[in-house]
Amino acid sequence: MTIKHYTPNTIEPEIQQSWEHSFEVTEDPNKEKFYCLCMFPYPSGRLHIGHVRNYTIGDVIARYQRMLGKNVLQPIGWDAFGMPAENAAIKNNVPPSKWTYENIDYMRNQLKKLGLGYDWKREVATCDKDYYRWEQWLFIQLYNKGLVYKKTAPVNWDPVDQTVLANEQVINGRGWRSGALVEKREISQWFLKITAYAEELLQGLKELEGKWPDSVRIMQQKWIGRSEGVEIKFKVGAEDLTVFTTRPDTLMGATYVAVAAEHPLAKQAAINNSQLADFLKQCSKASTAEADMETMEKLGMDTGLQAIHPITGETLPLWVANFVLMSYGSGAVMSVPAHDERDFAFAQKYNIPIKQVIIPTDGKLAEKLETAYVDKGILVNSGQFDGLTSQQAFNTIAEYLESQNKGKLQIHYRLRDWGMSRQRYWGCPIPMIECPTCGTVPATDLPVVLPENVMIGKTGSPLKQDANFYQVKCPQCGTDAKRETDTFDTFMESSWYYARYASADCKTDMLDERVQYWLPVDQYIGGIEHAILHLLYARFFHRLLRDEGLVQGNEPFAHLLTQGMVLAKSFYRDTEHERTWYSDNEVEEYTDGKEIKLRLVADGQPVESGGVVKMSKSKNNGIDPEGLIKEYGADTIRLYIMFAAPPEQSLEWSDTGVEGAFKFLKRLWKQVYTHIDNQVPTLTPAKFTETEQTLRRQVHETIIKVSDDIGRRYTFNTAIAAIMELLNNISKAKNTPQIQAITQEALEAIVLMLSPIVPHITQKLWQALGHSESILDVKWPQADKQALVRNELQMVVQVNGKVRGKITVAVDADKQTIEQMALNEPKVQQFTAGKTIKKIIVIPKKLVSVVVS
Repeated sequence: MTIKHYTPNTIEPEIQQSWEHSFEVTEDPNKEKFYCLCMFPYPSGRLHIGHVRNYTIGDVIARYQRMLGKNVLQPIGWDAFGMPAENAAIKNNVPPSKWTYENIDYMRNQLKKLGLGYDWKREVATCDKDYYRWEQWLFIQLYNKGLVYKKTAPVNWDPVDQTVLANEQVINGRGWRSGALVEKREISQWFLKITAYAEELLQGLKELEGKWPDSVRIMQQKWIGRSEGVEIKFKVGAEDLTVFTTRPDTLMGATYVAVAAEHPLAKQAAINNSQLADFLKQCSKASTAEADMETMEKLGMDTGLQAIHPITGETLPLWVANFVLMSYGSGAVMSVPAHDERDFAFAQKYNIPIKQVIIPTDGKLAEKLETAYVDKGILVNSGQFDGLTSQQAFNTIAEYLESQNKGKLQIHYRLRDWGMSRQRYWGCPIPMIECPTCGTVPATDLPVVLPENVMIGKTGSPLKQDANFYQVKCPQCGTDAKRETDTFDTFMESSWYYARYASADCKTDMLDERVQYWLPVDQYIGGIEHAILHLLYARFFHRLLRDEGLVQGNEPFAHLLTQGMVLAKSFYRDTEHERTWYSDNEVEEYTDGKEIKLRLVADGQPVESGGVVKMSKSKNNGIDPEGLIKEYGADTIRLYIMFAAPPEQSLEWSDTGVEGAFKFLKRLWKQVYTHIDNQVPTLTPAKFTETEQTLRRQVHETIIKVSDDIGRRYTFNTAIAAIMELLNNISKAKNTPQIQAITQEALEAIVLMLSPIVPHITQKLWQALGHSESILDVKWPQADKQALVRNELQMVVQVNGKVRGKITVAVDADKQTIEQMALNEPKVQQFTAGKTIKKIIVIPKKLVSVVVS
């Protein structure tokens, strides 16, 4: 028989067409469900390799679970609102909707070319009014419950995107999308009371231990930031200035109080102080990101106001400091230079007194502090509290302040309420109306539909310019009113999409009873960069949905897998005005006789290595998945991605590795078609030779290993390596009738074990091996216990604790025989010759330990 050539470009479209409705599922109470979900993509226009890795991992897990007989849901959709659509619309002079929908169509086709097993009938796009109408409905329910409010507040303003950013969206002082330096501004904003769920969100992380990566849980724990302390009142004039501290034991060492630049007292003091007013303006331009706050120069200015110490009655200067944020606590801090490093540096810089009030339990008061003493200890210089330990003083001072109505015990959270309105057009309209008579009232005409065929300018929202949208009648009194023109933060849409998939076609409710069957998501997959932003918001939203009676349970995602980045080599060349980046295939190595250097293939110009970095357009080191599919087929790309690195680790791209994956598939194809030319007898274990028995045992040991690697450990690379090793072993085996029978069994197992990873080629090979049914309907292979039985096993031999050899013994060998075989092993004899054998310890089936002197 002539062996067919492996032609993925012919095979894959044919197989994909046959799968068209194969992954559509319905609820089946008699079947165990498995909901596998990858974070949905933004329709930017083209898939990148990071997408391919993410979705391939999810598809492998979903297909494996299906082969276990579970009812598997794997949906997909589009996180379709956001700034990139507006920017592209301006650049290309098209409405954002047109750009977005065209991208969705293109990327949907790309996903299908990868052979991903999605239930396409559940597809959602967050810019679809049938999706976001329910988000508007939920918003109104939360507003009526007091979980939504509007207030003027200092916000993070992105001057390029011209919108407000949540604290989580400020990365190193810059907007997470634009990269622009973020400013602080006072703007009227809508807020969602995530702080009402702070403790529950924190405690819920315990449920996820062992199910989510520790790194993600720790990041969320720190972001929520629970701390126990005391709220203390300092008098400033007739007003109470409240500060929160976790160290009330240091209160007697406070020598100044600091407030944020946006604090009302700072603004009041600046009215007749132009120098202070300029300083406040300077502070408004500073970064509010925590990392930047830690490293930036600490600056301040005395307001001239005085704060009264709540215990001693001393007057303390009130300063404005750029390290105090209005968005945290009350926007004021008690400053104790002797026991806080930041306060110490600030006090030294501005010649503010430093008063030590804590000493080590075994120490004494320093004549002069060289640095802040931040540990706990014994109180000194603290009047009636002298001699108390820090722990004793915590409670004693708190009780004293409470008795004087000057303070109380309090739990604070670092977490702030979610500022979720954005001054942009391409987003879900906030369903509120401003009436001059009734004030703020919810819209009743849901959905409040975003006008789609709108051309936008570079600044401002076109919604205010659209009279049909902006000008409305008040639903309560009927007078002329105006719609809210802010839109939701796009993280609103991505915080509940996982639940909508379960009832995506429901027209009458946000969610229906089907959601109880599918939720929670059994396996969620995405990048660790979403640890705080998306994952925290989704956990919050799930609780909101629960409290509306729409879902059950506390957590949306039972298990989380965070895949690593895809890295690639980068190269650059600097000119006088710019740096130009080049891809790996544009560069070659050469030698000048002394060392190896780099140059451009095109013109020989020298270039420098930019190292191995994350793939990106800016570094010109991205890989086009579509080109790879055209050249090698989707199965090759899927195999390479799953083999190159464990999913949670970064993957360094290698063209050679892709070529290697393609060669392996061609070899597998050839081996199957070579095998089916032979007459295959019935498998007869009773007639096996020792070689045949060993080979069959390897087949079933591989099934056990691969099942564990894919099903439990998610170490897909080691699973593939084990399959490759098995293929090598059967190709080397001497061709006997029973070897042919074992080869048939081995190839069937290999094809089935590879089918979640390379589904197209395995469908063809399964049929070539004599099976008429689709491989999608075949169960995962099970190991034959009889085949695993060994007549012999290998044991390690140690001499004085060091491995010196190995022996192969009969499974039923007695202790005396094992000891003698160990002593007869030539490599062992090198270390025992001429020495006295003092002891031999046999650990059955594992180890022989020989002790000599």
